[in-house]
Amino acid sequence: MNAQSVTTHNMPTMAPDLVLLGVLSHYLEDDNLWVPTSESVSFKPILLNTTHGYYINLLRVKKSGILSRHRHTGAVHAFVLKGRWYYLEHDWVAEQGSFAYEPPGETHTLFVPEDVDEMITLFTVQGGYTYVDPYGKATGYEDVFTKLAATQAHYGKLGLNPSELEKMIR
Repeated sequence: MNAQSVTTHNMPTMAPDLVLLGVLSHYLEDDNLWVPTSESVSFKPILLNTTHGYYINLLRVKKSGILSRHRHTGAVHAFVLKGRWYYLEHDWVAEQGSFAYEPPGETHTLFVPEDVDEMITLFTVQGGYTYVDPYGKATGYEDVFTKLAATQAHYGKLGLNPSELEKMIR
């Protein structure tokens, strides 16, 4: 991973800049940096902002069908880098090069079409997701802290240098 922290000279308490080189090239190709959440779904953290309660990550799905049904506590911004997906509750399709804004409080079901071998989307997630069953009953939760814990566990298992992950935490 090529993460760089740059010291700022503006304010002594200001967090350093974060620059991740090659996010759209070799960063996508290094499979070690993808944190698996299931056999066909993984994410790659880009920024884990524990101070402000949001995260930015790449989500990769290598299987068609329903990924999850979830409710947002905050806004979500999505930019599709590869493949396409949609929500069963909407009539739009997010395809490569598309941007989607999802308002807080919305519940929807992410679906990857049958003819998509791989979907990769850059998500900026404010707050968290509550995963729900078809009746709206909570089945799980995800936020910047659960993403951080999953990444720490995965990188630790691989023996990656913890300082590489620490550069992404703000």
